[in-house]
Amino acid sequence: MAKKAADKVNHITQEAIKEMFLESKPMSLCIADLGCSSGPNSLSNIKELVNAIERESRKLFERAPEFRVYLNDLPTNDFNTIFQALPDLYRELKKGRNHGSPSIYIAGYPGTFYGRLFPDKCLHFIYSSNSLHWLSRVPPGIYNEQGDSTNRKSIYISENSPPKVAQAYFEQFKQDFSLFLQSRSDEVVVGGRMVLILLGRNGPNYVDRGTAFLWEILYRSLAILVSKGEVEEEKLDSYEVHFYAPSKEELEDEIRKEGSFKLDRFEMFEIEKDTGNSSTSYGRAVAMTVRSIQESMISHHFGEAILDNLFEEYGRLVDEEMAKEDIRSISFVLVLQKL
Repeated sequence: MAKKAADKVNHITQEAIKEMFLESKPMSLCIADLGCSSGPNSLSNIKELVNAIERESRKLFERAPEFRVYLNDLPTNDFNTIFQALPDLYRELKKGRNHGSPSIYIAGYPGTFYGRLFPDKCLHFIYSSNSLHWLSRVPPGIYNEQGDSTNRKSIYISENSPPKVAQAYFEQFKQDFSLFLQSRSDEVVVGGRMVLILLGRNGPNYVDRGTAFLWEILYRSLAILVSKGEVEEEKLDSYEVHFYAPSKEELEDEIRKEGSFKLDRFEMFEIEKDTGNSSTSYGRAVAMTVRSIQESMISHHFGEAILDNLFEEYGRLVDEEMAKEDIRSISFVLVLQKL
């Protein structure tokens, strides 16, 4: 689904980098992919951006710039897998080019993007897909003085959550997103662009039949395993996710308050329901996607032994709910220009 989201707005991403390039014509163009992960899509985005700039250069009968590419994710990310795929990327970039492959220099930058990562004024273009809805931590405001969660019977904001839980998640989002913007403000050149793709919600209601509801289904799935004796209830009560789906207004407010970037474009979109395989139900397809994202966190907290049963229950519950009414997760794509 993350790949589908990136593909759906690929034309926006390419337009943004082409506009930046045509305005500034840098001889050495620096791109950062924030939250690059380590799957097969980690380098495909870079290839498409490089190809877009090379096409523009040919139209102008000019030599393409050299490319400096910084791949960022948390230190636990499998950067070795990305680096092992680099020879294939270089071969693909060389195909069909009479003048040889473009000059491209790729490096890994492990660390959180909630803070500085790069030297001053070195970046021309930032791309981040499906990363900024992850918070830097579980909001501390959901815990009481004894350190216990006040969000019992939930792992995210739900109809069962006290009002202070939603407020704590919102405050953590504001703190994190503001720090993200401040940090990038120091690193991006004037006129540089950022394309940010993230999950969001439509309207002020924190609990919608979209992303929030998918977390509710994960809680229900874990509760079923508790009832079967496969998961300890105390473990479930202490599990919370460091996630937040902002609204359009919340994002716009933080961008305006921070003041370093102009919002060039803001679009909302949904990913079509498609399993890609007639033998796979929609619920199972969603379960596989959520598992790929949550597996390491769930394994760390509950142990690996529950994974198969957990996501079997999850897929079943999603299919049951979809039979009643669609679950519609929405995403946003933002194009920001450095002032």
